[in-house]
Amino acid sequence: MKKKGVFVTIFFGAILLSSTIAIAIPGMEPEVDTPDVTITGTPADNFPDDQRTQFCSSDTDAKSTDFVKEYVIPTECTNPLAIVSDYDGNVWFTETNTGNLAKFDPISETFTEYENPTWPPGGRSMMWGIDYAPDGSVWFTDETYDSIWKFSTLDEQYDRLSYPSDDNSLPQKLRIEGSQIIINDFTGNKLTILDVSLSDAEVNYLSIPSAIDDSVTADFALDENDNIWYTNWLFQQGGFLVKFNQNDYRNAVSNSGEQFLPLVDFINAYALPVQLLTPNGITFSDDGLLWIADTTSSSFFSFNSSSEKFIQYVTADPMFGTYGNQTGVIQSPISRPYWIENDNQGRLVFNEQTANNISVMNPTTQSLVEYHVPSKNPNWGDCDSGFEVLDDCGIAQIFDFTIHGEKIWFTEWVENKIGVVDTSVPLPVEIQLESNSISL
Repeated sequence: MKKKGVFVTIFFGAILLSSTIAIAIPGMEPEVDTPDVTITGTPADNFPDDQRTQFCSSDTDAKSTDFVKEYVIPTECTNPLAIVSDYDGNVWFTETNTGNLAKFDPISETFTEYENPTWPPGGRSMMWGIDYAPDGSVWFTDETYDSIWKFSTLDEQYDRLSYPSDDNSLPQKLRIEGSQIIINDFTGNKLTILDVSLSDAEVNYLSIPSAIDDSVTADFALDENDNIWYTNWLFQQGGFLVKFNQNDYRNAVSNSGEQFLPLVDFINAYALPVQLLTPNGITFSDDGLLWIADTTSSSFFSFNSSSEKFIQYVTADPMFGTYGNQTGVIQSPISRPYWIENDNQGRLVFNEQTANNISVMNPTTQSLVEYHVPSKNPNWGDCDSGFEVLDDCGIAQIFDFTIHGEKIWFTEWVENKIGVVDTSVPLPVEIQLESNSISL
């Protein structure tokens, strides 16, 4: 496998402490310097000693509240990221610091980690996308080695597919739709649709290039007519919401006898509002509205495709303990909504990265409930005054979640834990969204 030297510094793991100051995490390459490394025989050896509490865990205890329960992963320093649940309620997640896939059984509360025999020693990769297929296989993305991995839960074997890419590619989110696997190439300027027969090794693919040069291609969602919606944008400069009518395109290709046709006739684009600078997560609610999470603010937006209007919504401010502000650098703390999904009960679920929350919105009642995750890593907030570190300060880097019934499972990338929110537990309070939402 060819390894890329990718430094993920814009916002994948970069925590912006204010609108102008950022702390960038290293990419998947070691530091240029040669700091002390104590060999432990665990994945923690991929980090120097002085970075282990920052990336491996600052607290090895599982914590809980009335609504949230955490579980510590047995192997040290795995960096769990993408997560999905299967039909039986088992939870599967990627380990970015080991290359392995792991399973958690909620009934027995036990972990099983499946070693990837072809993973390079010391290799690390951000694995943002994961999905479970009807044949019992788990598929996930791998940005460092430009790969799509398939793990069979039946024979416990890994297979690797090379992702159609160039040096700038970063296969990110992944979704299985029938025999298709849809992937956004975050920095590769395209959306890719792989046509994979789940019982066959043959793979065909269609790449939909961005209309904006050197732009980001972010998360995607399918509407009731199988149109694919996604965003193309430039960092801090705005962009477009894009709709691709894949059914009309495929019908036209079939009728023409050609292998490919120009895509322009099958794409519609809508300018994003100027307030929406970093659209990451995207999903549809049951009423057909499209919802987009903005990771450079505390906002998320709805879009009505009939009126072509956006409406902006705002979360509560982060709790003081998530950012600390011990040096006074944080002037305007924000929550940073990241991914957003429909829970099939009419509600929207999203993770607030710098608020350390899993949030649930009911679009009908316009109510928002924010579940606070108890574990926090002080290395990812302004928690150190130079004299002492503030207790219960920081964030756990909740970078992904999955929904199964009333349960929302999530990963804590820098705390080596997974957790679950039980939304069936009655709430003593709830936070109402402001009535004066901004219509754009």
